[in-house]
Amino acid sequence: MAPVVNGRVLFNSIPTGYPIPGETTIYDTSETIDLDIVPLNGGFLLKTLELSVDPYMRGRMRDPKIESYLPAFPVGEPMEGHGVGVVLRSEFPGIKAGDHLYGTFKHEQYTIRSDMEQLQIIENADGLPWSTFIGVLGMPGKTAYFGWKEYAHPKKGEVLFVSTGAGSVGSLVIQLAKADGLKVIASAGSEEKVQFMKGLGADVAFNYKTTDVAEVLEREGPIDIYWDHVGGETLEAALDNARNHARFIECGMIAGYNNGGLPVRNLMKLIAKSVIMSGFMVFRLEHKYNDEFYKKLTPKVARGDISHREHIYNGLEKLGEALLDVQKGKNTAKAVVHVAND
Repeated sequence: MAPVVNGRVLFNSIPTGYPIPGETTIYDTSETIDLDIVPLNGGFLLKTLELSVDPYMRGRMRDPKIESYLPAFPVGEPMEGHGVGVVLRSEFPGIKAGDHLYGTFKHEQYTIRSDMEQLQIIENADGLPWSTFIGVLGMPGKTAYFGWKEYAHPKKGEVLFVSTGAGSVGSLVIQLAKADGLKVIASAGSEEKVQFMKGLGADVAFNYKTTDVAEVLEREGPIDIYWDHVGGETLEAALDNARNHARFIECGMIAGYNNGGLPVRNLMKLIAKSVIMSGFMVFRLEHKYNDEFYKKLTPKVARGDISHREHIYNGLEKLGEALLDVQKGKNTAKAVVHVAND
């Protein structure tokens, strides 16, 4: 076979605000690869099928001198994130052609790997779409499940507030909370997303762009659990309307990702109300809940007992657009870049 283009999404420059396609990220077609004869040197050749685009990726678009929980993307190199792919050729023990892998993928069409670090073989006996494994059965689903199991300590009849409730994490949080008998208040940024949250079982669903968050929480609270994706003024409103000994689960603070961060001016409420605030990283809980997650969630997803949606961007060249949409909340569901068919 003649060499083929190996498209890549390169991190081109550190943004000062939103990541702009063509400036912050560039789709590059300068590299080619011969899939039949490229040396594997004991490794395996992986074809990328699906890539996940998630809010946390903005935090990796920074000066590498700034330390964080994940390394900065190197300028001029392909970005990376969660993905699913299929093995085309292999010289690696235990990995064979046709195996499907989930984990951390470079944002390129083809990759030669020499190890299985941050990768695992997918057993897909139910024939689910491969994109399912970067959404409800991937990192977002794990984030919701692990965080809920570890920090929520729900009691029937309590009140949960979840911001970004129509997102890939928040939508599963709603369903987990309803299964535990909680009243759920959920916010999102469009009327279409509000209807989706209602369909998931949210008792109170509202558009935070047209409805005052504090007024809703004052009327429908006080809240016992807050699952936070937003930070800023929404976190302030949740603190103002928290019950004593409330549990705050801090999953993200996207309101400050593209503007240097937003202040929270009433943190004294943590003390006054004996609020327990827990921040977490999904990978730090994987050892504890990963096997349970797949055992319990996979059959429910396969039966349709768990609702989930995807916003598909077709083509690796659309990754920059998807990334910007996620930061601005323009995606309508879990953002997935479909790179190639199986």
